[in-house]
Amino acid sequence: MLALVTGASSGIGRDIARELVAGGWDVILVARRADRLRELKNELGKHAQCIRCDVSHIEECKKLHEVMQPRNIDMLVNCAGFGGCGFFDETDLDSELRMIDTNLVAVHVLTKLFLADLVKKNSGYILNVASAAGFFAGPYMAAYYATKNYVVSLTGAIHEELRQKNSRVKISALCPGPVDTEFNDVAGVGFSSKPITSRKAARQGVKGVMKGKLYIMPTAKIKMLKFVKRLLPDRFISRMCFGFQKKKK
Repeated sequence: MLALVTGASSGIGRDIARELVAGGWDVILVARRADRLRELKNELGKHAQCIRCDVSHIEECKKLHEVMQPRNIDMLVNCAGFGGCGFFDETDLDSELRMIDTNLVAVHVLTKLFLADLVKKNSGYILNVASAAGFFAGPYMAAYYATKNYVVSLTGAIHEELRQKNSRVKISALCPGPVDTEFNDVAGVGFSSKPITSRKAARQGVKGVMKGKLYIMPTAKIKMLKFVKRLLPDRFISRMCFGFQKKKK
C-alpha cells in the first residue's frame, strides 16, 4: 500500500507518515523543505521516498498528480497548511492569499485529481487535515478558519457522494484542536488550552480514515464544542472564538 503525504516535513504530516510506515505502508513525502524531507526519509528508510513540491502553486499540484499516476496511490493525505493571526483589516493580504492557495486550493485540486483515480479502482483513502476551526467562524484568525471551513464542507460533501455511489473509497477530515507543532510559531500565536501531541493527532487520523469516519476529532473536548455549537447562537460562538484567539495572542 502506498500513501502520498503533503506537508510531511513537520508536525502532523510528519507523524502521519511515521504512523503509516509503522502500519506497513510505503510513503511518498511531499513538502517545500527538501532538507526536512531528507531527514525523515533517512529515519523511515526504504519505506519512504521524497518529492519537493510547493502545493501552493496549482501547476505544481497538477504535475505532482501526473507524476504519481503510474504509482497507483492508495491514500492521499492533504496536510500542508499554515495560519495567521490579527484583525482582518490589518493582516497581510499576500500572506492570506498564500494561505488560501495552500490550505484550500491545493486540497481542492489534489483531492479532485486523486479521487478520480481512487473511484476508478473503487478503493483507497483520502485524509484531509482540517481543524476544529473548520466548524466555527474565527474572529482574529478569520482567513484561517474560513479555509478550514471549506475543507470540512468539501470533505463532507464528497463523503456523501461516495456513499450515494456505493463506493469503497473512504474520505475523512481530521479536526483536532490545539496541537503542539510549529503551526503556532508560524501563525504568531500561543496556546489557549493544553495541546495534544502531533503524534496523537496523527494516530487518530490514520485510525479514523481506515474506519471510514467522516470527522475525526481526537479529543472529547472538541466533540463537545461541536455539539454545543448546535445549541448556542452563532454570534455567541463567534465571541467565544474571539476570546480564544486573543488568549493565544
